[in-house]
Amino acid sequence: MSALDSVDWLLFSLSRTFCSPLAVFIQIQGCVICLTLAIGWAFAAYVRNREINRMKDIMKGGNSFAFLCHDINKLEHSNQVNLPRVTVVMPLKGFGEHNLHNWKSQITSLYGGPLEFLFVVESTEDPAYHAISRLITDFKDDVDAKIIVAGLSTTCSQKIHNQLVGVEKMHKDSKYVLFLDDDVRLHPGSIGALTAEMEKNPDIFIQTGYPLDLPSGSLGSYCIYEYHMPCSMGFATGGKTFFLWGGCMMMHADDFRYDRYGVVSGLRDGGYSDDMTLAALAGAHKRLITSPPVAVFPHPLASDLSFSRYWNYLRKQTFVLESYISKVNWLMNKALFSSHCYLSWGFVAPYLMGMVHVAAALQICIKGYSYEETTCTTGGLLLVSCLAVCTFMELLSMWNLTRIEVQLCNMLSPEAPKLSLGTYNWSMVFAAMLVDNFLYPISAFRSHFCQSINWSGIRYHLKNGKISKIERNKDMGPNFTDLGGKHLYGKKGAPPKASFLSSLARSLAQWHQPKKYDV
Repeated sequence: MSALDSVDWLLFSLSRTFCSPLAVFIQIQGCVICLTLAIGWAFAAYVRNREINRMKDIMKGGNSFAFLCHDINKLEHSNQVNLPRVTVVMPLKGFGEHNLHNWKSQITSLYGGPLEFLFVVESTEDPAYHAISRLITDFKDDVDAKIIVAGLSTTCSQKIHNQLVGVEKMHKDSKYVLFLDDDVRLHPGSIGALTAEMEKNPDIFIQTGYPLDLPSGSLGSYCIYEYHMPCSMGFATGGKTFFLWGGCMMMHADDFRYDRYGVVSGLRDGGYSDDMTLAALAGAHKRLITSPPVAVFPHPLASDLSFSRYWNYLRKQTFVLESYISKVNWLMNKALFSSHCYLSWGFVAPYLMGMVHVAAALQICIKGYSYEETTCTTGGLLLVSCLAVCTFMELLSMWNLTRIEVQLCNMLSPEAPKLSLGTYNWSMVFAAMLVDNFLYPISAFRSHFCQSINWSGIRYHLKNGKISKIERNKDMGPNFTDLGGKHLYGKKGAPPKASFLSSLARSLAQWHQPKKYDV
């Protein structure tokens, strides 16, 4: 048998093996995963589209300010003067291409009640300090905004430390506190919509939202878009949800003043992730988390977002599951860890099998083999056909949800440049689906065995689910953040030139290093 015939024989053998009962189950499971995602995104699209239709009906009724408030009478001065005071706390780190636009969208909110903005930085050396200082100077007569220097964190992540310092400095009469990431692009009526829901239902513990990623064209940016999309269905409920996004969280200010439910101590004492910690506290105390249908925010990704920066971001996301505040929280995280890893590779495996089936069929056609001669069956192509149909339905549902969220964002920000679905490359989306789901378990296992992570130049070590050690060294981390490409250390840094493979190799090398913890 020639070398070429040997390759054909191996290909046909694999195709035949992939028609075994176990392999068929795996491929059918892949179809089920695709259909489940398609149904979830269809429901999310229904919720978002219902809000669009509601706004259209209100505008037809004569209220051209439906993007601010559904009831135009509530925009009367007599109602606006009674609105509660809100403090917006924004922990900052670095400065990038989209920050200025995002900050302007936040401080130019059309909320009619008392509103203060607290921009919290680690130190005056942070590039964000000088950029936000200039912005505040430009708007000093129009907004109540100030910069707070928080100093270095010692018991929790720097982001959480900045948030807690901001809460300590908020106005004594503030009823609600809104935590925003600096990469959130608000709509003019976002703060008003969140506040109205809090006023309507005092039992709400946290109100949240979710970003609509705007890929910049690189594979890394599409991988991040694809990573976020499955979670989007959990935020598009139009009400109660179990999900929480740290980029947008509105809470009762008194919960922090009096440390209700342990929100301050839970975050301060070893907290790594703000949203995962607060979500765990909400579950433990049976508190309500909601996400209004209008809480979807454009999230432009950096134009130079490389694949290595996507990998760093994925590492930070999977590392979150290693932090916990209780035994129940630990069990929930491990269940999420196991199911996500299983489903990720369960999603990718059918496509690898399908490639073998297609390659075998092509060889049969090209070389004129008979199916009896190759011992292959037509069942493989049938499975491939089913997977192709389910994949098409999945991508169509994802496209439809993205289209509707783009339309909703355009309606909620009529003065902003229009977002367009035409910028999305759907072949790149499909490639990102395979790449992201293949890499997720690798990143998750890396996080599990390492128990340390570099976040914006700071290395955090975990012990028993909490931060036990913090190392700072400008030379040990990147000079740019992952998603926004923000400069972390001013103009001295240069963009990282390391490839994704070198980054992965470095991570694998660190995997085997002994862990050291403070006693």
